[in-house]
Amino acid sequence: MQHVYIIGSKGIPARYGGYETFVDKLTAGQQSFDIKYHVASRRDNTELSQDNDIFEFNGAEIFSIDVPNIGPAQAIAYDIQALKWSIQNARDIKAVTPIFYILAARMGPFIGKYVKQIHALNGTYYINPDGHEWKRAKWPLPVRKYWKISERGMIKHADLVVCDNRKIEEYIQNEYDVFKPDTTFIAYGTDTTPSSLSKSDSTVENWFHEKNIQSNNYYLIVGRFVPENNYETMIREFMKSDSKKDLVIITNVEKNKFYQKLLQLTEFDKDRRIKFVGTVYDQPLLRYIRENAFAYIHGHEVGGTNPSLLESLSSTQLNLLIDVGFNRDVAHDAAIYWTKEYGHLARAIDNADQYTEEQLYSNQKITRQIIAKEYTWNNIVNKYEVLFG
Repeated sequence: MQHVYIIGSKGIPARYGGYETFVDKLTAGQQSFDIKYHVASRRDNTELSQDNDIFEFNGAEIFSIDVPNIGPAQAIAYDIQALKWSIQNARDIKAVTPIFYILAARMGPFIGKYVKQIHALNGTYYINPDGHEWKRAKWPLPVRKYWKISERGMIKHADLVVCDNRKIEEYIQNEYDVFKPDTTFIAYGTDTTPSSLSKSDSTVENWFHEKNIQSNNYYLIVGRFVPENNYETMIREFMKSDSKKDLVIITNVEKNKFYQKLLQLTEFDKDRRIKFVGTVYDQPLLRYIRENAFAYIHGHEVGGTNPSLLESLSSTQLNLLIDVGFNRDVAHDAAIYWTKEYGHLARAIDNADQYTEEQLYSNQKITRQIIAKEYTWNNIVNKYEVLFG
């Protein structure tokens, strides 16, 4: 039996987030009977974690970790506690060649001594470094500096670096060539099942009526409401465009200072096309909203293969993506690319508005082929089982 310890997600069942969804899909889609997954979960992740120190979910053993309330350092403390638990558990059950798979590069300054313990168990340490966490604008400068130092430490000691995007793999090879890192590329996955809802369902009718939105008559943005996702550029440029369609923004803006700042900078409240509609946690409804958008606008420029990008490529007929290597690596030529240059996205929107049905159909056919070939969960789970096997 191959024991695999997964550390760094908030835990499963997944409530939100890329890593959580990945671990949920990996365990739920398990094909091999030769792998036993052990997954760390924050005590506050779900009621299951609150009520149990150890429980079973998707056939995996989930172990709950208490995290002290210490601000940004919380995530580091959580990872360290989870890794300590995993190493001790591998000792206790006398696991042969256990694998410790760490998601995100948060504990670089401390990892060295734990890797010695892992190797003493005849185990291996894999890291999935995520995107460029140290570039995220939400972190103050000292925290960003820490993330960069931490990434270096995590890569230096790794037996294998798993990258979810070929551009991340290139970056790791170039940036840390002094360590000669061993890397591999396994992407993130997405669901390809169409929404179970139709336009006559009350859930759909009520949502579209309440938000005053017409099917196929809106551009869509879905994502965390943070500056590095380029909301300011997307809103400003949409306001500059001549489009008669709406811009529907699905995100959580409650208690968010960034929302007020954006309102002052763009005065988007004066443009009736701009519609902040809150969050949508109902997955079939969200899928339906994606499927019936005219086009999707994607402004994420930090991180690897972004889950919401894969979702839009598998469900939305046209995609307007910020021109960064990560996005081109996924969508290739099957998207319209834009930069932050003044007027660029506005022109791209006006251009998109002119697309014929034939062009839209042809474009969507290509994006769906890309998803089917590289980004289905079934495909991703198989690749991981080969890796862990």
